[in-house]
Amino acid sequence: MAGRQGYWGAESVGMQPARYYCIDVECVATGTDHNSRSVGQISLVDEHERVLCNFYVRPDQPVVSYLTPLTGLTAQLLAQHGMPLAQAVALLQQCLPSTATLVGQNIAKDVQWLGLKEGQHFEQASWGMMDLTGLFRVWNTQYKSWSVFGQDHLAKVLLNWDTSVGGHDAVGDALKSIRLFKLYQQLQPHPEQWKAAQQALLATPPQPSFARQNPSFEGVCMGNRKTCTCGAAFLG
Repeated sequence: MAGRQGYWGAESVGMQPARYYCIDVECVATGTDHNSRSVGQISLVDEHERVLCNFYVRPDQPVVSYLTPLTGLTAQLLAQHGMPLAQAVALLQQCLPSTATLVGQNIAKDVQWLGLKEGQHFEQASWGMMDLTGLFRVWNTQYKSWSVFGQDHLAKVLLNWDTSVGGHDAVGDALKSIRLFKLYQQLQPHPEQWKAAQQALLATPPQPSFARQNPSFEGVCMGNRKTCTCGAAFLG
């Protein structure tokens, strides 16, 4: 069924139960400022790269822009396959064990969008959320500060992922995140390999983000701090 894919928490024969899960959320714009967003797609992928959930959500407010180049979402897609947010979140929770460690790029934001609670819907511990932004940060000796990288830069440099084609969607981004996290785990016991990966991230010029290339898209501010067009507060 379109918009509902996966194994619904079942473990494949001979496969260890998953501990790590990636949630990714794509949002549409329900206003012209960079804080006016509403959930349009939710995906859940486990450490075995199984797509457990892929739900489209019908926003309960009028949509100003589907931000299609950034999200992969369209009016037709959400009209045909969308469900209410509460229903999608309830179904997601059925697939997510309370012992799960959540992985993702800025994962706390996805958790906030979905109203998930630490200790109730996922592990309550210092490792309950693993943010790739922090895991892959690199101390930049030139600027004497931490350099952090977008998901596409990490995937392109470390996974040889062609980020120039296919656009974005929640499932694809969740798969990138879980592969990046597994690579992080593989590299930690090998300091020289980890250092080489860090140096590669610093040495490769990142492609400008969508928000940098498009300070405003279809009249919607994209929230780049340096080129903000709406003047709204930055919430995180």
